Amino acid sequence: MVRKETTTTMRLPPQHQGLEVKIPSFFRCPISLDVMRSPVSLCTGVTYDRASIQKWLDSGNTTCPATMLPLPSTDLVPNLTLRSLISHWSNSAASCSPVAGSATFFAGPSPAALVRKVASSGADPSPALRELAAYLSDDDVDEFEKNALVGAGSAAETVASVLRRKGEQISVDGVEAAVRVLAAIIALDGIEEANKKRVATGLAVDAAASAASLARVLRSGSGLEARIDAARLVEFLLANAVAETKAAVAQSSELVAELIRLIGPVDEKGSLDKKAMDTGLSCLATIAGSRRAARDEMVRLGAVPAAVRALHATTEPSSSAKVLRILESAVGCAEGRAALCKDAEVTVTAVLDRMMKSGRDGAEAAVAVLWAVCHKYKDRRASDAAAASEGGLTRLLLLLQSGCSPAARQMALELLKIYRVNAKSCLAGYDSKTTHIMPF
Repeated sequence: MVRKETTTTMRLPPQHQGLEVKIPSFFRCPISLDVMRSPVSLCTGVTYDRASIQKWLDSGNTTCPATMLPLPSTDLVPNLTLRSLISHWSNSAASCSPVAGSATFFAGPSPAALVRKVASSGADPSPALRELAAYLSDDDVDEFEKNALVGAGSAAETVASVLRRKGEQISVDGVEAAVRVLAAIIALDGIEEANKKRVATGLAVDAAASAASLARVLRSGSGLEARIDAARLVEFLLANAVAETKAAVAQSSELVAELIRLIGPVDEKGSLDKKAMDTGLSCLATIAGSRRAARDEMVRLGAVPAAVRALHATTEPSSSAKVLRILESAVGCAEGRAALCKDAEVTVTAVLDRMMKSGRDGAEAAVAVLWAVCHKYKDRRASDAAAASEGGLTRLLLLLQSGCSPAARQMALELLKIYRVNAKSCLAGYDSKTTHIMPF
């Protein structure tokens, strides 16, 4: 039997009752039944509107709404082909129906005019930047138009130039508005990667000035979301920059200090924010590996205790791996080792505990940390804490069997020497009820 494609009719106000707009059924979201604005596909192959499926997943559901099959992955993949078809259909419907056309009209000055206002050196760019941010955040605006604005319209480079202005030339509110626009650009699925990289290119023109402006928002932003947006721009710049630009960003002590503050408590109760912590850790892990001077400055500004606190707080393997990479870099200097070993019983135990819960990169970074403080520099406090840690020997043995790199394997073998091998330590960490018969 051949399946017949169905269409539905959009009901119009009385003055337009003679007009009909037929909507293909596959343009509608299976959840909301509205025409999809940002179609994305699940691993089951079913396409939904992003807002609807994200709300479904955020509610704790782990199945596909249409098929009810369990989801091995909750990744959302933009359906660009369907989005293009919906955009073409929408434009065709708009040419036939004044009502349909008015639904996607953006009130206010044209986006191109807003970009020109931002570029004008004699005017305060804040109002135009806020309108640009609203335009980019408007789900009713076609994402192809947003992409064209960023690309051919040079919006990314123009807004990035605001962050390069001197502090006395623009207020914190203006810098924050620019950060909001740039953060929206790199977050939108409909923006091509090449156009997103225009943001990094614009910031890299004067990386030191851009870093100073981002530090201003991190320090004095109106709220946590503004601070996170600024950190995401730092992360994006570091991920798409050449070594020279990374070095310029890493040299900003003010920026590094604010990133360390971002991974710490966000309120008087001492609560940690997951998004803030993960973004800050990404930036710090990249900076720590860029230059020796940057590593030393991070240690001086308190990165080690902040990282250890984050290691205790997070359960995410990716976040734990970032913390361990920061600590791996920190123990390369005497001040970093001293900070880590100051409370060795707590910090060394935490590193051992996360060794097999942070992926391969995290495990190898953990071994490097322990090897540096326990074996290479022979800190007695760290060695005693590692030897006394319950299950520490077992974790090292598991690492040796996990296919780690030759360097990590050698470090793990050398760490085994700090353990006194006896019946008690060999059995430590095993939870099975099996009776072990020792051959001696």
